[in-house]
Amino acid sequence: MNHFPPPEYLCQLTRRHFFSRCGVGLGGIALASLLGSRRLSAATPFANPLAPKPPQFAPRAKNVIFLFMAGGPSQLELFDYKPKLMELNGQPIPASFIEGKRFAFMGTSHGTKLLGTRRTFSQHGNSGMWVSDLFPHTAGIVDDITLMKSCAATLFNHAPAKLFMNTGSGQFGRPSMGSWVNYGLGSDCDDLPGFVVLQSGPRGPRGGAVNWSSGFLPTTYQGVPFRGTGEPILDLSNPKGVTVQRQRQTLDAIRDLNLQRAVETADPEIHTRIAAYEMAARMQASAPDLIDLAKETPATMKLYGVDRDTPSFGRNCLLARRLIERGVRFVQLYHTNWDSHGGPGENLQGDFEKVCREVDQGQAALVQDLKARGLLKDTLVIWGGEFGRTPMGENRDTTGRNHHIDAFTMWFAGGGVKAGHVIGETDELGFNPVSDRAHVHDIHATLLHLLGIDHTKLTFRFQGRDFRLTDVHGEVITKLLA
Repeated sequence: MNHFPPPEYLCQLTRRHFFSRCGVGLGGIALASLLGSRRLSAATPFANPLAPKPPQFAPRAKNVIFLFMAGGPSQLELFDYKPKLMELNGQPIPASFIEGKRFAFMGTSHGTKLLGTRRTFSQHGNSGMWVSDLFPHTAGIVDDITLMKSCAATLFNHAPAKLFMNTGSGQFGRPSMGSWVNYGLGSDCDDLPGFVVLQSGPRGPRGGAVNWSSGFLPTTYQGVPFRGTGEPILDLSNPKGVTVQRQRQTLDAIRDLNLQRAVETADPEIHTRIAAYEMAARMQASAPDLIDLAKETPATMKLYGVDRDTPSFGRNCLLARRLIERGVRFVQLYHTNWDSHGGPGENLQGDFEKVCREVDQGQAALVQDLKARGLLKDTLVIWGGEFGRTPMGENRDTTGRNHHIDAFTMWFAGGGVKAGHVIGETDELGFNPVSDRAHVHDIHATLLHLLGIDHTKLTFRFQGRDFRLTDVHGEVITKLLA
């Protein structure tokens, strides 16, 4: 790792390095004066902000891969098997279920009818977990995952709900979970960002970059989107005519100027700026090597169902494994579009089947590959969206369901969670949890716990208040822990 020198060494650095590059001008004299007067204090530590930090207690996981199904996948077509709902298909939902509830695109007046799934469910694995015919590959890993059917959220429109799932708040400006994790633990990788974002599907997630923002944390902790092919990050390569030596001279000069400014202002964001320049230089070699799959075996490519050059969710799953192998702390994959209201491009027949095919093999392969390489025990894999779907259908041209925040399904694998278990149940219509309700705040608290962090003690003071990922909520889901 690249650590910045202590105050005593900076005096030597100023004399023999800074002056030799920048000359003894007014800036150099000012820096020497500041160093001589010992204005550089413990408040301005010159350390790489992404240097690894010890957890608060023994962790069960070291890395996280979050497979984010943007748009809200329908649990009732995938995991939450409801024969009674199928039996009552087309009948009005009892008023007691929807009294006082709010939905994104429909009211609670008469005419709201139940919608049973047309999918075929069967039990799989030693656990006997119910999975629909839409996920044949995922059905093969049920003994390696824990299915949580009783998840709950707070906000029912896409952009704020995605923000809530990622930051614990529907307000802009809060740090994402990946940023909090890197703030608390740093990263074991010194030539790639600690938090990487990969995207697939017809468009990006609603809300865009705020979902992986560092908010009020230093920007070094924000997620860095990588492209699946070509140049991983735009403008990463040197412009034509700029040699490696010339680049190094430029970076050294910029670093020296930033060091001078950091001494004058004690602004921690300057440390982020210095680290970002150095990271970008190292990534010129590491990032292209990351996305070059030439060394992956034909068997591995077949497992994921991908080729070496075509962007896809499956290819991003393979890249996620490669990122984790290199020590990247938090990897998040977004795949769209799971918005299934009915209507053109959003029905629960052909459109939903297509998006399921796009992710099924890749997500199953990721768990199998991590397990085969001995990485799953240290890697927490999370699958889910911002909310689920209602047991009632929408009145649209084709079959669809509305947003539902009261009960939806997520699954977890590796990283200290139980394998082959189902946690939580919903009522016979799939509308409300009847046991083990797990709110988003509880999921965040559990994620941090598995990484060796007490969610109540990972805080950052901003605008006179100590903020945390779980706000003032959250309980660790002990039934999820192995």
